[in-house]
Amino acid sequence: MENETKTSNSEWAELTHECLTDILSRLSLEERWKGCIFVCKSWFHACKDPSLYSVFDLETQFKSGTESTLWWSPEFERKIDSMLQSVVNWSGDYIKEIRVRHCSDLSLALVAERCPNLQVLSIMSCPNVTDASMAKISSGCPMLSELDISFCYEISYESLELIGKSFPKLKILKRNLMNWLDPSQHVGIVPNEYLNACPQDGDREAFAIGKFMPQLQHLELRFLKLTSRGIFSIFQGCPELEYLDLFGCANLTSRDVENVSAKLKELKRLVKPNFYIPRSVFHTERYGHWRLYDERFQTNVFQI
Repeated sequence: MENETKTSNSEWAELTHECLTDILSRLSLEERWKGCIFVCKSWFHACKDPSLYSVFDLETQFKSGTESTLWWSPEFERKIDSMLQSVVNWSGDYIKEIRVRHCSDLSLALVAERCPNLQVLSIMSCPNVTDASMAKISSGCPMLSELDISFCYEISYESLELIGKSFPKLKILKRNLMNWLDPSQHVGIVPNEYLNACPQDGDREAFAIGKFMPQLQHLELRFLKLTSRGIFSIFQGCPELEYLDLFGCANLTSRDVENVSAKLKELKRLVKPNFYIPRSVFHTERYGHWRLYDERFQTNVFQI
């Protein structure tokens, strides 16, 4: 029995690199990193083969877990940066899709330097990703067609202008903000100072999108603080839009929504800015203007 086990292990260790990479390509990233990479030297090298990393997707892991305060810690950010840097170093120009959260400027600088064929970049919830990173990505990743910078509050409208100028093939943009109308779902998890740093210049962001992203087909702007002026710029400048998400955009009116529906001829799906306003918020003087919303939208969505 012992001899049979040794023979079996030896046969696995002696598989050609091509056979190993073919086998490993059928496994998930987690399976490769938690088990296979530690089997032996040949498996270690095979697990770093560039062909295995055309897609680096951690989003499935984030979605399957419950958001934790640890995700917002410097230690967790360093781990994500380390993982992303490792994959970029192994894959180089093979990588076409990156979906992560909680990375920083540090790892994105390497992405911009080493990933010229990148087509999809999703970097949700990254408090330490700034306009500096977006400038580097804009010059280093000209093939980008999908970008998700949701909940990245250090990225400003200036980056959106640069992104639009640099990526003529950009078809999908996701720029969602956290629910600032009722932040209770984030309190105790997301640092308070970050919640309070919610971008205020929604119209400027909308102007940048409308002026520099005419090829957009899919646009998400949940809870963006834009007005009728901003949405006018979008439907004037983005005639190819097929999907538009305006959920939680509290300063828009029913007329604004009607204009969007009428002007965007290619539009197939419009998510309207309907939302539930908590009673505690509804009765505060600061948000008194929301009392008009039942009349504006003429809907029973507002179940106060």
